[in-house]
Amino acid sequence: MSGAIDAHVHVIPAAVLASIEAGTHPAGITLERSGALPTVVHPEGYRYTLEPAFHDEEALFESLRRRGADAAVVAPPPPFFGYDLDPAVSLAGARLVNDGIAAIAAAHPGRLAGFGTLPLGRPDDAVAELVRSVSELGLLGAEIGPIAAGRWLDDPAFLPLLEQAAELGALLFVHPYYTGPKPGLGDYYLTNLAGNPLDTALCASRLILSGTLDRVPGLKLMLAHGGGYLPYQAGRLDHGNAVRPELGICARVPTEYLPRFLYDTIVFDPAALRFLIDKVGADRVLYGSDEPFDMSGGPVERQLAGVELDPAEREAITRGTLLAATGWEVAR
Repeated sequence: MSGAIDAHVHVIPAAVLASIEAGTHPAGITLERSGALPTVVHPEGYRYTLEPAFHDEEALFESLRRRGADAAVVAPPPPFFGYDLDPAVSLAGARLVNDGIAAIAAAHPGRLAGFGTLPLGRPDDAVAELVRSVSELGLLGAEIGPIAAGRWLDDPAFLPLLEQAAELGALLFVHPYYTGPKPGLGDYYLTNLAGNPLDTALCASRLILSGTLDRVPGLKLMLAHGGGYLPYQAGRLDHGNAVRPELGICARVPTEYLPRFLYDTIVFDPAALRFLIDKVGADRVLYGSDEPFDMSGGPVERQLAGVELDPAEREAITRGTLLAATGWEVAR
């Protein structure tokens, strides 16, 4: 294969969808059949169309082909996180998803790999499920939210999880999600348009400024949506870290930590993408689409159009960065 690898694709495994259709999903997720396609309904208020590529593998591969990709890393939709649910329900939901993601990857070795989900509401359960997902199920890592049950990822409660991820060599894909009211973001879909990149930037900034990245030097993190607002306002972190008395915790200048993260290409602006590449290096940027949601960045060539890239940069972004970070052996 010589096409791109899509590092940011969402799926709903067959066993998970079957439990939803049967009304037995641990978190009470249901389907509403009032339009041409069913709507997935989460008790927390999330609603989205059940696009065929979520669950139909033929549709998934056709979607990849249209985007110029041969392979993908698949992960559940973020509404499946369930961090505020009863811990037993959250764990059961995560295990169901992770078994399903592993089954999809096992059915298409070298073409599909997976990120699982973790019950972050109870950090001890999250550690155990990460070990199971990577060591037993063969997943590349886990997709996690930037905040869970009111605790950001720099909270000391999550340090054992981050250390375990580093020990396993697992990649943690930080993907924002939203639930509950957010002042000023209720209109115009701003909860997603502005709130999601804000949450990613806040999470990454906290990991830097708290010294968490110093404490876990081997931690591998991938940020959705080009890192949110982080790369484009990171100079403000440098200034604040130098002049504010409550800061100065991290061992280095904050912007020096930007290459500690991987960043997908979903920024919708060639100038922004070129800025990101110049800031962190093409070897820290990787193609992602966010399919099949309507906020997808689209095909690889559309995302790279207007961005001047040399052959080495293109190879890194379309394939090399992901493979170097995960060690995944894709089909040839």
